[in-house]
Amino acid sequence: MASTELAATYASLILAMMAYPLLYASEKIIAITNAAGFDLEPIWASLLAKALEGKNVKELLSNVGSGGGAPAVGAVAGGGEKEEEKEESDEDMGFGLFD
Repeated sequence: MASTELAATYASLILAMMAYPLLYASEKIIAITNAAGFDLEPIWASLLAKALEGKNVKELLSNVGSGGGAPAVGAVAGGGEKEEEKEESDEDMGFGLFD
């Protein structure tokens, strides 16, 4: 992730922690990134603000590493053992490749 993108992400997190409504946050994101010394184009700030609009950013941050979890071992193994099907060989059919 480029440092400008990371600065915009941090700016949106700062606004979310301050309970600032992210609907109107694009100007604030630009102001924070400019104050940090990054030049962010306004389109990226508005896209980020629209992407986070209506989302609980604090909840997103707390669930970053949780993932979906691993399935149970029995579910991976299929729950029970199945007999493997035997492949027929040329000997079983009564002829070979070079007969």
